[in-house]
Amino acid sequence: MATLVPTSEEDAALSVVRFASELAWADAGPEVAEPQVNRLCMEAEEFIAMGKWLELASLMITSAELIFSKVTEKDVESIFTVICNLVTKTENPDEVMEIIKVISAKLIQQPNEKPAVRLKILINLYNLVETPYCRFYIYMKALNLAAEGKVTEYIIPSLKNIDNFLKDWKIGISEQRELFLTISKILKENKSMAKDSFKFLTNYLATFNGEDAHELSEAKEEAVHAIIDFVKSPDIFQCDLLDMPAVLQLEKDAKYAVLYQLLKIFLTQRLDAYLEYHTANSALEKNYGLVHEECVAKMRLMSLVDLSSDGSGQIPYELIRETLKINDDEVELWVVKAITAKLIDCKMDQMNQVVVVSHHTDRMFGQHQWQALRTKLVTWRDNISNVINTIQANKVTEDGSQAVQGLVVR
Repeated sequence: MATLVPTSEEDAALSVVRFASELAWADAGPEVAEPQVNRLCMEAEEFIAMGKWLELASLMITSAELIFSKVTEKDVESIFTVICNLVTKTENPDEVMEIIKVISAKLIQQPNEKPAVRLKILINLYNLVETPYCRFYIYMKALNLAAEGKVTEYIIPSLKNIDNFLKDWKIGISEQRELFLTISKILKENKSMAKDSFKFLTNYLATFNGEDAHELSEAKEEAVHAIIDFVKSPDIFQCDLLDMPAVLQLEKDAKYAVLYQLLKIFLTQRLDAYLEYHTANSALEKNYGLVHEECVAKMRLMSLVDLSSDGSGQIPYELIRETLKINDDEVELWVVKAITAKLIDCKMDQMNQVVVVSHHTDRMFGQHQWQALRTKLVTWRDNISNVINTIQANKVTEDGSQAVQGLVVR
């Protein structure tokens, strides 16, 4: 077997061409193989001499792909390191992009063959380029390869840096939509990451703002998925879907209006409204894979949150029992469940049979919630200002008293 012993970048490229072509033509016999290998090496030399890096990349990647299954993973990485390094040879950004397309196209053709190695090569290619859009393009290919090759565990850790990536890439709305939706689908395959999947799906839907009906229709099915995911989730109790244009379009949709109604119930109403809805739409819920008992459990928690938001700070046990439609001995159990889910901070006053709420989580954070937050901040600012003024006034009084005392002593 041929061995790669490069002494310069040009030699490395030729070594890869020779190494790969010899293996690719090995079964044809020396009489057939040798002329073909020599021809490919001569072409490579010509491309190097003329600075035709795109043509060289195409030549090298074709031979390299043919031997992917015939060499060790270490050899594959070495070969593609040389090929990927061609992006640094040209200063023409268009040529860099074309080289990237050639390399990535070959790598994703057979995602199930050494997928982890293919993914690693794409990541190395990503780190070799500096153009923001090129990086975004490679990252998208890496996401799709990871999903199809079932090696998402290697790409998921990078998702925590998406906000920083977006700042660097400076991509447009359509690219953001592609990114968010792809990530959401990848994470949805991992049940432990359902919250993160929902977050990216929400980010996708949030990019549709003020578009015409035709463009909004592009997001219709994903809006439906988002509603179902929210209702199904046992640990997602807050979202801003209701007023998003991509979701709001469902309110008047002949097919999905009833689904939008369900979302509205979960975000703005209580258990009794859901039970009434279920009576009329039990078949529809079943078609969407919704389990009635699970919906009731979630709506009980949502209803308890709604009771906490009335401003009084106290909820009688009896009101909880009536609203959640539970027995007397279950009231404290459901309060504990709400505390565990971090929906409310409270104390249970068993003597007076009331729950004293110090904080609650809003089911949605829209204009009303922003206004309430603004009011609280203004009040807090005014209170702080009053405290400061009082302290300063007391200080002036104290200083004056001390001055008077000094005069008396003299």
